[in-house]
Amino acid sequence: MKQLLLSVILIISSFTVNAQLKAYQIFDKEGKEVTFEEMSSQLESYDVVFFGELHNNPIAHWLQFELSKSLAKAKDNQVIFGAEMFEKDNQLVLDEYLKGLVKEAVLIKDGKAWDNYKTDYAPLVDFAKEIKAPFFATNVPRRYASLVAKHGLDTLKTLDKKAKKLMAPLPIEVPYELPSYKEMEQMMAGHGMKGRAKNFVAAQAIKDATMGQSIAKAVKKNKGKLMIHFNGNFHSKDHEGTVWYVNQYNKKAKCGVISFVQQEDVSKLADENKGKNEFIIVCNANMTKTF
Repeated sequence: MKQLLLSVILIISSFTVNAQLKAYQIFDKEGKEVTFEEMSSQLESYDVVFFGELHNNPIAHWLQFELSKSLAKAKDNQVIFGAEMFEKDNQLVLDEYLKGLVKEAVLIKDGKAWDNYKTDYAPLVDFAKEIKAPFFATNVPRRYASLVAKHGLDTLKTLDKKAKKLMAPLPIEVPYELPSYKEMEQMMAGHGMKGRAKNFVAAQAIKDATMGQSIAKAVKKNKGKLMIHFNGNFHSKDHEGTVWYVNQYNKKAKCGVISFVQQEDVSKLADENKGKNEFIIVCNANMTKTF
């Protein structure tokens, strides 16, 4: 009787554990499950760590914050930060906020902060402020990317010298053969924009190139420090996009990429999410969104 009772308890316990919802799972590039601590430990040896997020996913933002704290602790705060969410002409007000010269409201307004800044990105910026770490605005001002999308790359030649300082050096090479860029071109062509599809890829490239050059310069200026960069997953997955450009400006930079994706089943990495990324974080597709 006791044996039967024990068996029933074990079955119920097993069912309860298996029935629990799982928010995410981390995999390495071979598709093997790894812990957060294992991922963080392995990333310590890189020059740049890219966290390719889904902008509206709360799990992604929480893990960004936790990874930042973990890597900063491991590196004795010898870390620097950068983000797609701040454009290069926002650097001054960002620096002023980090130094305590202006309030958050000023940063949000003058720094053109994203709508989800206070919930999703403020913790990262405030952590950098707390440990006195530089935080770089790496992205090209969106008005220039918009110009390229409408009129092509050649329109950048007409800009003032001051404007050209806010982007990667011209002329910008666009690797249209990269799978991610091919995917984007085909997607835009499929939306009835076949004639301008390459312009949209070029607009993506001016963002990637500017972020890539900004990161390369920041790493060179802060030798020995680990840079953590936050950007949309498409900008860095499979070491393409921004990562490709970092390697053009600094061939020796060791870049580690985290790709954040969604699946209905987080227990196994789907084939379409495998690639060249050092780590893939799979989040439950039912996760609520931040905005």
